[in-house]
Amino acid sequence: MYRLLIIEDDATLAAGLSRALRADDIETEICGTLREARRKLSETKGEAYPDGAWSLLLLDVNLPDGDGFDFLAELRRTSRLPVVMLTANDMETDVVTGLELGADDYITKPFSLAVLRARVRTQLRKAEQKAGENREAGAAGSAVLRIGPYAFDFEAMRFTREGEAAELSKTEQKLLRILVENRGQTLERGRLIDRVWTDGAEYVDENALSVAVKRLRDKLKAQAYIKTVYGVGYTWVREED
Repeated sequence: MYRLLIIEDDATLAAGLSRALRADDIETEICGTLREARRKLSETKGEAYPDGAWSLLLLDVNLPDGDGFDFLAELRRTSRLPVVMLTANDMETDVVTGLELGADDYITKPFSLAVLRARVRTQLRKAEQKAGENREAGAAGSAVLRIGPYAFDFEAMRFTREGEAAELSKTEQKLLRILVENRGQTLERGRLIDRVWTDGAEYVDENALSVAVKRLRDKLKAQAYIKTVYGVGYTWVREED
């Protein structure tokens, strides 16, 4: 049984979303504020839900007691719970911000309920598949990639430099993985954009890549490793080079 938490202050819309998403295998609950959402997310395990887990959050950007983006950033410090964001603002910068902060999908109002149901189902399937992969990885032992002062565990999402942990967004993790798996190779900007932003975005401004690279460098203190090849793209420099 999946449990969906709808964080939306418009009571009429929230009720409509709840009715549209409920199914034999899906239960929904509604929060009108971030305060209430935090309380529900911290609920202890009970007999009704022995795993104590929510399956997915449907998160509005504009809420009466805070900003959905700030709440998402707060959540991503401790959780990889799937999040689908809702907003009336279809500005590209907002979409990119949501994805950069770790949203799994981003839907702008107005939207088709059929499309929303399909995209929520897609995220639930992805989360289930990921959980299975993580269980298999745990059974087999997690593979940690060690490069110089760094230790990268992409399955467990743990990234350290000289033992100091760095919190990376979903986009930064994708970018890092592509760079380190192609160490010593120059990756063109267009190729990186195509491989990093694979969430259905029709267009991503090249500035989004520059911002993601800068954040990754700063978080990992990797200025000596992530090099800009001017006019072409980026490379993760091999230590011997």
